[in-house]
Parts: sequence; structure tokens; C-alpha cells
Amino acid sequence: MKIGTILLLGLLASSAALADNFSFQGTFTSDDNVQLFTFAVGSTSTVTLQTWSYAGGVDAQGVAIPRGGFDPILALFNSAGAEINQNDDGGSNVPADSVTGEHYDTYLQSTLAPGTYTVSVMEYDNFAIGPNLSDGFTRTGQGDFTAAFGCSEGKFCDVSGDPAGNSRNGNWEFDILGVNSATTGGGGSTVPEPASVGLLLLGVGALAAAGRKIRAHR
Repeated sequence: MKIGTILLLGLLASSAALADNFSFQGTFTSDDNVQLFTFAVGSTSTVTLQTWSYAGGVDAQGVAIPRGGFDPILALFNSAGAEINQNDDGGSNVPADSVTGEHYDTYLQSTLAPGTYTVSVMEYDNFAIGPNLSDGFTRTGQGDFTAAFGCSEGKFCDVSGDPAGNSRNGNWEFDILGVNSATTGGGGSTVPEPASVGLLLLGVGALAAAGRKIRAHR
């Protein structure tokens, strides 16, 4: 096999590793907080955004997430800040909360062209106003606005009428699946899917092995 072909195969293996899954976690201190993230797509791809914090579940890293977080919203914007879509409730795509029975986690799937995108995490009903990210969010500056729903804590109150005092907490967790990179502006953490890192190392290893084999046959 020619060196050019070997190098190409190694680079293709490395390129495949660039499509990664990322998990983010954090905690809001008030209802009108908004957390922004940026991610990059290298080729036209189906990208999935899914939260796990309302009903709990197992995220892309295999981490068990407890139930009890607030009712989340995710909004997606392109590199120019134009809103592409937003989702409040994921319906049958997300698990039901064991106490309320509600499917209030978020599931947002989009086919995206190569480029850079922004996703925001908010609490219901702090929707992105649109059509641009710069237009802000409906509840900005309103502090603990869910107190109007009524709950013992006075914030992160659940509109569903959770029998356990109708109170949730400020925890959020969500996955960005099938992208090249993802970063947070602060207040969150992210770890790439280990399997993808393994693919990248496999590609590098293939290149090194090929180099040794070629030298041995000279």
C-alpha cells in the first residue's frame, strides 16, 4: 500500500473522531438565568440537543443524572445570531418524571450545515424572543418569576403542581450530540465522549504503524 493511501486512511480515521458527543452540567441561582454555549459542525450533520435534568436519566457520558431540576428550554441560533429553533418539552423523546409524570425535558434535533452555532439553556417560560439572539429572552430581569406558580422555595417552581411542594432545584444538564467541538461561556462543564477520543488515538496509531512498516521494507 502506498504511503499516500495509508496517510489518507489515517486522516479519515482521525476526521471521523471529530464528530463528538458533549455533556454539560450546571446550576442556576435564579429563574431568569440564561446559559450560552457554542458548538461547531464540520460537515452537514444531524445534531441532537437533549436535557436530562427534569426527569433524570443517563447522559451521553454514561453519568446517571438525578431528577428534580427545573423545566428547561433550549434555543438554537446560527453564527449570525438568527434563531433556528427552540424547544420546551420533548414529549415521547424524553423520559417522564417519576413524580409529576410530565415529559418536560427538552429534545431538539436539527440538520445543520458546517459552521458555528449557539445554544441557550433557560427555564420555562423564559423563551427566546427572536428572531435574533440579541433580542433577548422574555423573562430577563424578572428574577425568580416562577414564584407565581407557587412553591415552598419561591423559585424553580413547577407549573405541573408537583405534589412534593411544587419545588424543583436550579440544576440543569444537557447533551450536544454529533458535533466537532462545544464550549461553555461559564458555569458548566463538558467532557468529550471517550469512544471518540479512542477513534482519534486509533487514527494516530495507524499512521505510526504504517510508518514503521514502510521503513522496514526499504
